[in-house]
Amino acid sequence: MLGIHELWLFVISGLLLNVTPGPDTAYIIGRSLQLGWRGGAAAALGIATGCLLHVSAAAIGLSALLAASSTAFSLVKWAGAAYLCFVGVKMLLSRHSVPVAAAVSGAVSMRQVFLQGALTNALNPKVALFFLAFLPQFVAADSPHKAAAFALLGLIFVFNGTLWCLGVAAFAASAADRIRQSGRALAWINRSLGGLFVYLGVRIALLETR
Repeated sequence: MLGIHELWLFVISGLLLNVTPGPDTAYIIGRSLQLGWRGGAAAALGIATGCLLHVSAAAIGLSALLAASSTAFSLVKWAGAAYLCFVGVKMLLSRHSVPVAAAVSGAVSMRQVFLQGALTNALNPKVALFFLAFLPQFVAADSPHKAAAFALLGLIFVFNGTLWCLGVAAFAASAADRIRQSGRALAWINRSLGGLFVYLGVRIALLETR
């Protein structure tokens, strides 16, 4: 089908990659603890959207351009690093002087959470290179439908990953009621998320230009 081979191996490999804890998981758990199920779900869907952008780019060849052009790679790298560091520093310097209920419901909108998750992935050239390296392994070199094959494999990967992330969000949110009643705990969660963004920004900035 479309030149795809060993689909079962792709699905198993993708699931193992999805369940491996990483920055995306940390972001979803943090937002779930801070904002409940809706916050965790918004984070998960944002991350999935960012991944879909990279899948689309891989399918039409933009990821190959990113891998081949040092200028394009650098532009995306520095844009992503600057955005993540800006968001991270802003969260680290935030002050929670309002009541806890107001902080949870109003300080951070679901739209913000979604966009942060999407942009974190969309502006990370490492994610683009991952899809460019991972997907072709399961598509025949002589397939006349490589773009469609890449798109289908990417959709399967993102769909399975999103289901897992939504499950993580539900689990974290169900265990977070007591934490969300504490203003100090919320402040530390916010700072931890800020530190995560800064760490990701620095890590992206240190990626070698290809």
